[in-house]
Amino acid sequence: MISCILKAKHKFLIAFLFAVTASFGAWAQASDPANVGTKGVEPGATAGASDAGAAGDPAVISAGQSLFKNNCASCHSVGSDVVVGPGLQGMSSRRSESWLIKWIRNSQSLIQSGDAQAVAVYEQFNKQAMPSFAFSDDEIKSIIAYVESGIDAAPAGGTDAAAVDGTQPIGTEAIGAIGGYLDVILVVLIVVLIVLVVTLLLISSILKNYLNKSKQLDEYDNEIVNQRFDFSKVYKSKAVRTIVTLIFVVVLIDLGLDKAMGIGIQQGYQPRQPIAFSHALHAGEHEINCNYCHTTVYESKSASIPSANICMNCHSQIKTESQEIQKIYRALERNKPIEWVRIHNLPDLAYFNHSQHTQVAGVDCQTCHGPIQEMEVVYQYAPLTMGWCIDCHRETPLNTKGNGYYDNLVKLHEASSKGAFTVASNGGTECSKCHY
Repeated sequence: MISCILKAKHKFLIAFLFAVTASFGAWAQASDPANVGTKGVEPGATAGASDAGAAGDPAVISAGQSLFKNNCASCHSVGSDVVVGPGLQGMSSRRSESWLIKWIRNSQSLIQSGDAQAVAVYEQFNKQAMPSFAFSDDEIKSIIAYVESGIDAAPAGGTDAAAVDGTQPIGTEAIGAIGGYLDVILVVLIVVLIVLVVTLLLISSILKNYLNKSKQLDEYDNEIVNQRFDFSKVYKSKAVRTIVTLIFVVVLIDLGLDKAMGIGIQQGYQPRQPIAFSHALHAGEHEINCNYCHTTVYESKSASIPSANICMNCHSQIKTESQEIQKIYRALERNKPIEWVRIHNLPDLAYFNHSQHTQVAGVDCQTCHGPIQEMEVVYQYAPLTMGWCIDCHRETPLNTKGNGYYDNLVKLHEASSKGAFTVASNGGTECSKCHY
């Protein structure tokens, strides 16, 4: 009888430890919601709506929203606030649609033609030249539709505006979300379990004292009730010492191999830059498209390092008194480039083309560079090793729809394999693809 009670106590303790471990694991997951915020840059952002005529069409507004955030948000607000250029609220009532199309496509050409409205805007905002955009008429109309829709303007009464595509808020902001309550429930459950364990231990102690005082225990029950664990027998055991020695040797070998295999890998490299530039502020908070500064990321082998002139598109008017911005002014005065420290550096024997991955394959910048929109100081997120690249080529399916080049290749692949048509299926793991 007594032994059964003690065994039940031990089983309960094991179950309690397992429950606590599982609860903390679930709590950690619940308190770390997935990041569904800004991504910094969306490949193919140059594609707009095909039917911009219907100004109230959610698809048109959504396309305009994407174009605006990727190309216009760094200088304009959808409200009345002046950033670098004027706020765009009510722009359709101030200017005709045909004028807006000409202005957005090539503002300098319109100014040079002597257009009175264009010259007035140019003079009003300190002769800040707006970049030209090779947008179609439909794309520009979709931007106008988005601005006029009032989607991202502050809603009256403090309520959240609905998403353009009709989706509801997610995470703790969703209707009926229990993210905030789940933490409380888990804490209450853990407290209840602790109280139960303490209560069980107290009951066990009382029973043990009662049985010892009653002196009605036989030799076997007395041994069970008053048993003590001798730790000295454990650490003096040859088996235990052998196991500890083996674990120590295995750990040393593992650490040595990790160090040896990590030679030449710069993952986590985070050098100090000559100017304190925050990607979290620019790409994250202000949602400036990566393409705005790294102008060739969709068009060239290299993503390009932004020149000081690009910085001046905004900082000729914004935070001009900042010590870090003053460093840009001095670089311009001396006619010398800013000597940024390179972080992501592939060996010379490896060939990598940004446009092939960003524009053609539609790979997000975060795939290789990590959550760049959250980094105050940029660091190398991925290992950028050959194995890492090859694994990606083996696992990433190719988007072959609508591309006749792949038709026969896909048929041959389906005839010989049941797996997806990946980059590797198209020769993406051949040596000559990446090595000269």
